[in-house]
Amino acid sequence: MKYHVRLAIACFSTAHAVPSIRKRDAGYTKVLALSIYVVIFVAHQPGRAGLPKGPLADSRNQWSLMKQANWPIGIGLWIIHIGALAIFIPGMFTWSAVGVMLALWWITGALGISLCYHRLLTHRSLSVPRWVEYFTAFVATLSLQGGPIQWVATHRIHHAHTDREGDPHDAHRGFFWTHFEWLYKPNEARPTRKEQLRYAPDLVKQPYYVFLDRYQVWLQVALGLGLLAIGGLPWMIWGIFVRLVVVYHITWFVNSASHRFGYQTFRTDDKSTNCWWVALLAWGEGWHNNHHAFPFSARHGLRWYEIDQTWIIIKTLKVFGLARDIKLPTADMKQRLLLKREAA
Repeated sequence: MKYHVRLAIACFSTAHAVPSIRKRDAGYTKVLALSIYVVIFVAHQPGRAGLPKGPLADSRNQWSLMKQANWPIGIGLWIIHIGALAIFIPGMFTWSAVGVMLALWWITGALGISLCYHRLLTHRSLSVPRWVEYFTAFVATLSLQGGPIQWVATHRIHHAHTDREGDPHDAHRGFFWTHFEWLYKPNEARPTRKEQLRYAPDLVKQPYYVFLDRYQVWLQVALGLGLLAIGGLPWMIWGIFVRLVVVYHITWFVNSASHRFGYQTFRTDDKSTNCWWVALLAWGEGWHNNHHAFPFSARHGLRWYEIDQTWIIIKTLKVFGLARDIKLPTADMKQRLLLKREAA
């Protein structure tokens, strides 16, 4: 209890210490500081503050949080969405704040989630220098979609049991389940800490990724306070709350819309589809049927008109000597899985 009292005092003290907002936005700052505290408090309930101390620790409480209703996550998501509504408060719109939001949207989403978490760490579709991997993993953590160990393990489980029992976001359970409900409603397929360690042993071996998993929320708070200090409340609201909501729903559409809308090019025995508008929003991740056919592929848009922004990033890294061992399906591989109507 004393810890949380000190935390609340620290949040309020930090907010008042920022000269640029003391006069203009004092009232809003108190509310936002309280919101920061609530998010930290919720996210740091037992079982949510990162990996347990023991490498295979898996307490009953952790089991309950991951398999039963995970309300700390649900409450946290609601707080973030409500916080985004602050853009309608007079004075909260500035073009510089929108620019910060767009920059962080691309850095945390395209470089972080799509390039690093998905294609690099989960599927090892390419190799990059360690500093590139660590930097992109850091910015991916700022998307607040889970630390690298948690995110990678969950996605590997999804591929192991796609759209059947054991899939954390099985598409047969409905659009809203795959979009966001799987995150906090009772879900037997949501991995416990022990299961996360089993599915991502390559990341568990690296202290850096353990650190990111454990302190993901604190890193987000540090970013928020930095934005607050530089650009005041508009930068914080747009750079944290609005940006998180936008990146959340873009990546969630890959699980929901790209298992429901669009077309299938390859035989995958699941509901994955190629959805053009998700691909445009999600940096190429919407070519999901292609991805499920060839999970190892660094390129998801396999046809000339399937625009894949992350693949463009990978090719750019290669030009500068920062990407190698890039994996792609061969023509024979694609032909074997091609659906008959596509081959005709």
